[in-house]
Amino acid sequence: MSNHHRQLRSLTLAAAALLGLAAHAQPVPRWEAAAPAGVARQELYPEVLDGKLYVAGGLLSPNTGYSAHFEAWDPARRRWTRLATLPEARHHIALAATDGRLWGIGGFSGGFPNWRAQATVHWYAPDADRWHPGPGLTQPRAEGIAAAVQGKIYLVGGRVPAFAGASHFNDHEDTVLAEVLDPATGRWSRLPDAPTARNSAASAVIDGRIYVVGGRSAQKQADGTLRQVNVAALEVFDPASNTWTTRRPMPQARGGLAAAAYRGKLYVFGGEQWVPEQQVFADAWVYDPAADRWDALPPMPTARHGLGAATLGNRIHLVGGGLRVGGNAASDVHEVLVLDDRP
Repeated sequence: MSNHHRQLRSLTLAAAALLGLAAHAQPVPRWEAAAPAGVARQELYPEVLDGKLYVAGGLLSPNTGYSAHFEAWDPARRRWTRLATLPEARHHIALAATDGRLWGIGGFSGGFPNWRAQATVHWYAPDADRWHPGPGLTQPRAEGIAAAVQGKIYLVGGRVPAFAGASHFNDHEDTVLAEVLDPATGRWSRLPDAPTARNSAASAVIDGRIYVVGGRSAQKQADGTLRQVNVAALEVFDPASNTWTTRRPMPQARGGLAAAAYRGKLYVFGGEQWVPEQQVFADAWVYDPAADRWDALPPMPTARHGLGAATLGNRIHLVGGGLRVGGNAASDVHEVLVLDDRP
């Protein structure tokens, strides 16, 4: 073989190798703007059912207002549709979907500071566009996370009344309580307590396990006020073994963040902090359970907290949220993280 042919063969092999690497390279996530939500609101926990994204309730601006508005995003039509309103206006209401039904669990009634955690549960039938009463909680609860695994609904953490008749923001305390609802029997059952008491955390289900990340600890001071301290903890509940494990914490503690899962990884977004200084974040992170490692993502175009996240296909939708610390800057922002252009 001549030197010329050897050089051509080497170049061909090198080109083929580069093409092979390109074919297997991970696409770079990018952000897109999408149609704004129907109502500007925050403190949302969206859920996906049958390929649509549902958003219920929420805190309005000013934060003395709260909503029963219920709507769905249809990715095929690229539009929001208003649906039957919640039976009762709520903010911090947890949503979970299983067996063709959407469950709305607990949440707060009342505008700030007169928040009252509720024990009511309702489920929604998409075909009939109708809400139905469901099995109530064992005690009022709000700002917890809900997740569906194998046809059952799990509820973890959040805030519960510190005493009977609690009717003020400061009258509630963080809990480690974890419970599961079996829709077939209509019964809530106690689970092992979560390792960390917190509110305003985020969660997603990966390989049948519930990942709970971030949040806040509301620490009561001598004068009766609450000091909101962010939490970085990542804890995983495995319903199959009925056990909790602790994984590598977030790179920075966040409260009021959002989370979603895609292809076996956990994605988290935004959030706020009250101490040592007030701040709203645009940062986004991805956690790989196999490597127990966090990596940075391109930040959200719009920094916010109290937003909701959910995965539709190869996109994670980020909806609503507050633009400033606290509850007086609710938004209708709808931004989408495109993770993979491949079919």
